Amino acid sequence: MKTILTEHQLDLTIQRLCHQILENHLDTANLALIGLQPRGVYLSNRLARELEKQTGGKKLDYGILDITFYRDDIREELHLANQTRIPFSIENKKVVLIDDVLYTGRTIRAALDALLDYGRPSKVELCALIDRRYSRELPIQPDYVGKSIDSIISQKVRVFWKEKDDREEVVLM
Repeated sequence: MKTILTEHQLDLTIQRLCHQILENHLDTANLALIGLQPRGVYLSNRLARELEKQTGGKKLDYGILDITFYRDDIREELHLANQTRIPFSIENKKVVLIDDVLYTGRTIRAALDALLDYGRPSKVELCALIDRRYSRELPIQPDYVGKSIDSIISQKVRVFWKEKDDREEVVLM
């Protein structure tokens, strides 16, 4: 097991991602953040809180999206759906999809399909904490990246969050 990001590095990375998002979206009135269930929500919660802090307490449109029934790569087993909560219209909004690890791109493809059920955004961007660059199966690239890593197919990236795992760290296993 190898540590990719320590707790301190994770905090700094989240702050950097917020700064990058704000650089591209100076006016947050038309911005919507959407965290992907299940593990992208921990990152999106942190990004939403930090962005509100950095914008002087402005409330941002923030939702969470479950893509369970939009996936094309899981068919054999029964899956329980997670919660989707998007309490605003995404019509003509600039949406930032947020996930913890970008691997094959299939999760993001499913998220794009699911997102269209809630309206037609003017633009969709992708924010990933970890980008496993050389394992993509679809032509999907992140706009905001915490850290890019090279890994082989037998390795796994695991993001630990205090809210769920009682520690904060990103490891390669």
